Parts: sequence; C-alpha cells; structure tokens
Amino acid sequence: MSAELPSQSRIVVIGGGILGSSTAYHLAKNGCTDVVVLERAKLTSGTTWHAAGLVRRLRSSATLTSIINYSIELYKGLETETGQDTGWRATGSLGVTTSAERLVQLRRQVSLAHGFGLDAELVPVDRVNDYWPLVRTDDLIGAVFSPGDGRVNPSDTALALVKGARARGVRFFEDTPVTAIEKRHGRAAAVVTPAGRIGCETVVICAGLWSRELAQLAGVNAPLYACEHFYILTRPIAGINGHLPTLSAQDGYLYARDDVGGLLVGCFEPDAKPLPLSRLPRDFAFDLLNEDWDHFEPMLANAIHRIPALETAEVRMMLNGPESFTLDNHFMLGESAEVPGLFLGCGMNSVGIASSGGAGRALAEWILEGEATMDLLEVDVRRFAPQQNVLRALHARIPEVLGNHYQLLFPGVQPRTVRGVRRSPLHEAHARAGARFGNRNGWERAEVFAPAAEQERWKLGFDRAPWHEAVGREHAAATTGVALLDQSPYGKILVTGADAERCLNRVLANDVAVDPGAVVYSAMLNRRGGFESDLTVQRWDDETFMIITGSAQTTRDLTWIRSHLEPGDRVALVDVTSAWALLGVAGPNASALLDALCFEAADLSGLAPYRHREAEIGYTRVRVARQSYTGLPGFELLVPTDMAAGVHEGLHEAGAALNVADIGTLAVNSLRLERGFRSWGHELSPGVTPFEAGLARFVAFDKPGGFVGRDALVRRRVEPPARRLVRFTLPDPEAIPLGGEPLFLDTRPVGQITSTAFGYRAQRCIGLAYVSADVLQAGASAALEAEIACTRFAVRWQGPDQTR
Repeated sequence: MSAELPSQSRIVVIGGGILGSSTAYHLAKNGCTDVVVLERAKLTSGTTWHAAGLVRRLRSSATLTSIINYSIELYKGLETETGQDTGWRATGSLGVTTSAERLVQLRRQVSLAHGFGLDAELVPVDRVNDYWPLVRTDDLIGAVFSPGDGRVNPSDTALALVKGARARGVRFFEDTPVTAIEKRHGRAAAVVTPAGRIGCETVVICAGLWSRELAQLAGVNAPLYACEHFYILTRPIAGINGHLPTLSAQDGYLYARDDVGGLLVGCFEPDAKPLPLSRLPRDFAFDLLNEDWDHFEPMLANAIHRIPALETAEVRMMLNGPESFTLDNHFMLGESAEVPGLFLGCGMNSVGIASSGGAGRALAEWILEGEATMDLLEVDVRRFAPQQNVLRALHARIPEVLGNHYQLLFPGVQPRTVRGVRRSPLHEAHARAGARFGNRNGWERAEVFAPAAEQERWKLGFDRAPWHEAVGREHAAATTGVALLDQSPYGKILVTGADAERCLNRVLANDVAVDPGAVVYSAMLNRRGGFESDLTVQRWDDETFMIITGSAQTTRDLTWIRSHLEPGDRVALVDVTSAWALLGVAGPNASALLDALCFEAADLSGLAPYRHREAEIGYTRVRVARQSYTGLPGFELLVPTDMAAGVHEGLHEAGAALNVADIGTLAVNSLRLERGFRSWGHELSPGVTPFEAGLARFVAFDKPGGFVGRDALVRRRVEPPARRLVRFTLPDPEAIPLGGEPLFLDTRPVGQITSTAFGYRAQRCIGLAYVSADVLQAGASAALEAEIACTRFAVRWQGPDQTR
C-alpha cells in the first residue's frame, strides 16, 4: 500500500470492496490513473469477504444481463493479467420447484433468457439428480438448468482488481476512514480523513452499507439499508464429488452450492432482520453478526427436506453478515442528484459479486465521459426522490425487499410495508369509491376501482388479471362517457427567469420559443441522442414555464437541467409537485362536463389541442390544457392542491348525467396502448433515440442554438435505425404477456415487448415492442412470434408506430 496520503487526487474512491476496486480498475484502464482508494478498514472487508460468490447471468433487462456477462468475461481473464486467480467456475445453476405457479415463472425466465441469447433449458424431474444427486425429487414438478452461470471467490476477485488497478498507478490506503466530504460552489471538492485532507474533482462512494451515512456527509440521498443475511457451511458430505451447479429452491427460500466437499446453504427468508448501523461497532471489518439459530431454523428445516443429507451433516459454522438493499431491489449507480461530482455505487442487493465487474466499468465511464455510456435507467441513483430516504421507512421496507428475492411475486403484487405515506389530495375520495392502490415512487395511486366484495374474490396469478372486468368497466366509461384520472403524482417543475426560454431550448429537443398558451411535448436527450426524459412544457408568459413530467422523472429532470445551466444564466427551477394537483378529464363528454361547471358559457372544446388557458371550473380557478394521455378527447387540469378535492367533487356532481367515472392507472394503460402512446421506462429510456421511438417529428433540428444530443441525431439521421417501435396484437386469447417477452422470427430473437395490456376494443392483448430493422424490411411476410413461458404465440404487428 502507498505510505503517504496525497493532498490532491483527481478522483477519490471511498470503499475497498469489490465495487470500489472495480471502479478504480476501470478508471485506470480507461487512462485515468490519478485515483486514490480509501478503505476504512482492510481491503475486501465489510460485505465482500463473506459473500457467497454466486454469479447468475439472467436479469430483468438486457442492460443488467450485459453487466453480468461482462463481469464474467472480466473475472475469467484477471488471472492472466494480474496473476491472481478469481476462482471462476462455470458450474451452471439449477432451479427446482414444487409449485405449478413457480414453474410458470421459471418458464417465463427461460423465455427471457432465450431472448437475451442465453442458454437455459427445462429439465425433466427424473433428470434432476443427474445435476444434483443429493436433491430430493419426489415432490418436484419441474426444473431449469442454466449452464452459463457460475461462481467466483469474492475476496480473490476483488484483490485481482486491486492488483490490476495498482499496476496502472492507482493508490490504495487502508485504515483510512472518511470523516467529511467538502464542497466548493456546490460541487464535491475534497474528502477529509484522520490522516489528512485530499482535494479532488470527483468523489465516488462505493462503501457498501456505510454508503448512506457517507453520502449524508455531503447532503446526498442514498436510500439503502442493511439486513442480516444467513448461510451455513458444512463439513464434507458423502456424494459431493467436484463442483455442482448452484441450486435454487425458491419455494423453500434457499440456495446451495458445494464448498470444499461440503455445502454452503443460504436463504432469502420472508421475515428478514433489519440491521441499524448503530448496532455495528465502528471498527466492524472482517466480523460477523451473532448466530441466530432460532431465526434460521425454519430455513434449515426446508433445506433438510430438499437435501436430506443435511440432516446428518456436521455444520462447520453459521455466517451471519450484513448486506445492503434498496427500495426497488436494484443497485444505485451514477452521479448524485444533489452534489455534482459525487458519484454512488452501492446498494447491491446481494448481486454485488456478479454485477461489480460491469457496474464498475459503467460507473468509471460515466465519471470520465460526464454522462452514462449505456442505458442504466433501472440503477440510476436519480430514480429515488428525497422523500424516500427516511430511516424509519427504510428500516420497515428493506426486510420486505430481501424477502422478495425468493417470494413468488405475481403481476400486480404490491408492497405491504410503508404504505399511505405520500397521498394525492383525492386519496380519501378514491378510497371511499373502492380504489385498489398501487405504490409507485412512494406515491399511493388508484389502480382500479371495484366494490370490496368483488375485490375479496381477486386472486393474483399469471393468468388473466383478476380485475379484468373492473378495468373493462372503467374503459367503457372513458370511451362512452367521461373519465376522471388523478395524475397528481406527476412531477411539476416551475422554470422562471429572463433566460428560461434559452436554457430550456438548450436541453430540450423540441422548440419552446412559442407563444404563451402553447403546450410543447419534448424529449430531453443525452449526447448519444437517447432519452433522458420526455415531458410537456406549458408556456405561461415570457419568463414562466411549467414542466409536467413523470413521477419517477422529477429528480432526474431537475438534475439534468441544472447540470446544463451556464454561469450567469438568469433562471430558477422549483419543484412544485406538491403545490399542484393534476386531474385528467377524458372521453367524448369531457368538454360538456367542463362547460357545465363554468359559471358563464365557455366552450372549452374551442381550445385547440396542445393549448392551455386559465378557466373557472366550479368555484376554482384552474389551468386547463387540451391534451390527454388516454388518447381520447380530453383535458388536464392543474389545480391548487388545497382545492383539488372540491373540484373533483364538483366534476362528479356535474357529471352524473354524463356517465362520469373515476378510472385507475390500469385502464389508462390500456387506453394509451390502444393509441400507441409511449411510456417512460418502457418505450423510452436513455438507450432509445427519437428515430427508434417514432418521435422524430417532435425534434426541432433547425432551431437556433441547437440542443444537447443534436449532433448524435444528425449523424444517425442519414441511415435507418437498427430497431423501431411497432404496435402489435396477440390473436390467441391464451397469450398473456406481462412485458419484456422476446419476439422471434423463426429461431432468431428479433425484438422485445415493452408494454402490454388487454385491449378492450380489440378484445385481445395489445402492446408495443421494439423489433429489428430487417423485420421491418420484410414487412407482412415476417411472421413474428412471442415466446411466453416457453410457448410461442403468433403476433400481428403494424409499424413502425408514429403516434405519440
């Protein structure tokens, strides 16, 4: 280790575990060697050293899967590069189940793997013992084998990354805790340790379960929390010869692998134990938590049932170590929203060993390039709002997140804990009307409305949704009468100042140099031409604009716009989400309903599409915009929050003869897909361009001054995109996609479903999907099939789609 702490370094990485080491390694590999890594104790201490080392390739998205695929290739080659063996073994993994519903889930995962080009196969029960001789099979009904999975030795892998980084000039300092993070003009500028202060341009926090505490030193939100994580190690067991695949028996909440002739058996139990940092001594390093056999006993009973040889095996030790988890079971990566120059790589959710090779590369490239070089939407730190970083709420919710690792989670399942925290002003009215609420981004949102007796009969599963009929009623109300939808969780950002127009035009692809009263739909693009967000902008006057964006986009939009302001720009940005409710009024009777509430005749149907103005609705002055995410004739009303309940009541009273009804997010999803409207996080993400999404007509290529991402789009403009968005229907009523299913042309994967719902007009499942350009060239002769749970279904498609 380097002996003397420098006073200056370009980049300081905090944390010497596998992710911190990988980030430093990739920084140096990309040419940045002026890097210091500070470890509070010893390298690989904390969580890395006691991880089980399992590496499973398949994840929920192509990006996360590619991150692990890169990790595997990296770990394979590190011994040749550094002389340090990582212990990589391609053992494969075997998943087994006793549940018919779990088998459907496993079959869906096999199909997803096929779409990503991974090998995965269904295994007959009578062949399970060929892979795992010690497994009890008499109650199994199915199994899946994935040959590309494997394992590494976590500490050896981290040390190989350290050696590779040190060989390129990175300096590592052990026993050097960070006690303060300094800022200058709002940017990260230095770290302070007992051994001295290091000035720097960039700070990277990769400190595992201590990351939240460190981030708070700089006023940064990192909503993660630790839980206790258990596994046992046995002495050698007869019948274990060589390496076995990693066994996953999720019905019993178990995983197992061989270990020096014995077994390592761990669990993701449904009743996990949260771990406040206050319980850990400040010098906690290569330490373990207390054994808790009472807590582990139900999992041990499950393990003995599945692997009977465990009943007589001698347990060598129980390991109880801390691991950190996030609210949505995805790790956190990227530049913080609050402090430019401060990056996070933490909250690994028990996939830190598998992901850290690729995650370290992605984080290093983000630091050096100034923005992400790949589509990292699912793990971007800016997806969380500050309101979600509440210690009591994390203590209550995170154990549920750990338990969900092996729970059978059906479509539509909602979290049980920390509910009702962030409510719209219509929450109580919706509750009285029979709303079933979903929890998204901390908000309670009405998903569907139905009488309590009807909801009591609902049972979640992989077949047609239990609320199918209830959503159908809402769809009918919207298409024949008038629907009210609560969009209050949407983000609202007020932009004001003499330079507001110029600053917005710098970051928006469309042109907001429009007359007051106009509504502009636009993308915000990164330098690669991909969507950083999509939003609408209302121009109120010469110096005032209102941005309306998705509830998950507010923090990232604020951060993105601020990061592109220049010194001297006269502009202010304020998050006013909580100050305004947003009510949608949609359907053929929408205009009549609003006119009925105007004191003097005001034919709002005369308001042109994508225009807005103030109007008196009932007893309240609101801002009415003619637009609707349902694709139906409609309006959106910006209403002061304290008046929203009254406006909602007035709309119901006036709409009694117009077939007015509240509708939830599930009906809205069906309606927007019938029109082909895109959704952030599904059709739109940082890896998608307007050409691919069919939204190029909303790009003002020739506006004065250009915009972020224009150069990339101009380069792409001369050649057709490699993929395009299309609309589809599935004629077979047995085909029930959930989103993410692969599309095939013969045996070749050529696309993926992005969004889907039941189309009540078509009376079949509908949706949107990206398909490769060669499919579009083949046209109607391209007989696409969707693979759902290992079964192929014919797809009727049309496209590329050009509607918003």
